[in-house]
Amino acid sequence: MHDWDNQAIADKLLELADLLEQQNANPFRVNAYRRAARTVAVHPEPLAELAEREGAEGLDQLPTIGRSIALAIQEMLRTGRWQQLERLRGTLDPEQVFQSIPGVGPELARRIHEALEIESLPELELAAHDGRLEQVPGVGPRRARMIAAALGQMLQRRQPHPHEPTAEPDAELLLDVDREYRDKAARGKLRKIAPRRFNPSREAWLPILHAQRGDWHITALFSNTARAHELGKTSDWVVLYFHTDHGPEAQRTVVTETSGPLQGRRVVRGREAECA
Repeated sequence: MHDWDNQAIADKLLELADLLEQQNANPFRVNAYRRAARTVAVHPEPLAELAEREGAEGLDQLPTIGRSIALAIQEMLRTGRWQQLERLRGTLDPEQVFQSIPGVGPELARRIHEALEIESLPELELAAHDGRLEQVPGVGPRRARMIAAALGQMLQRRQPHPHEPTAEPDAELLLDVDREYRDKAARGKLRKIAPRRFNPSREAWLPILHAQRGDWHITALFSNTARAHELGKTSDWVVLYFHTDHGPEAQRTVVTETSGPLQGRRVVRGREAECA
């Protein structure tokens, strides 16, 4: 458990609210983080103690703190970072995220990121349980189990087991946000951030969209992975991050299919059958 006091957590929530406002997100979402920051700042008990005792469920019981923000606070306390905030800043480095796992050094972190194209600890936990992590060069079953155990200790989330599917937006909804994002990006209608990775000039080139579809909060960004740069897909592959107020964030990537019956069409990776 990292020793973050309540004011430090409140400051992070306020920073995220400010970034969302600058990036033209829904004002209700902006205000939700600001209300949560006020609750955290004045709470008499250190949230670190509450989270250690009751987990995300205890945090969720606080006024104005829904499940999604409770999980974000728990992530800060468990890992010392908040990936959603780092993404909006443009400073997210998945390889550094993975190096926070005991036994994962820089080279293995790089191989994990390049082979699996994931960026978060929950996604890596899922990959450890569904067998994908074992396929990364240098991992294998034994090391995958060790990484899964370390992640379980770090995350300590009381939510569905990684084998259980979590709710996602309909593929049609994701494709609609993809269309909106690419259209507005092409017309220069979106704010841009300066990603730290693969951007030595620190140019603000990466358009960002925050969209609301029913209960879903969705953030869209062109892919800034090594693979996307290698294949020249940084203006084609769109990564969509989504969550409701009642659950953790997840992601899908939308691409232009290059072969098969869906060739030339936009598809959600992993959900091609729905896109058909």
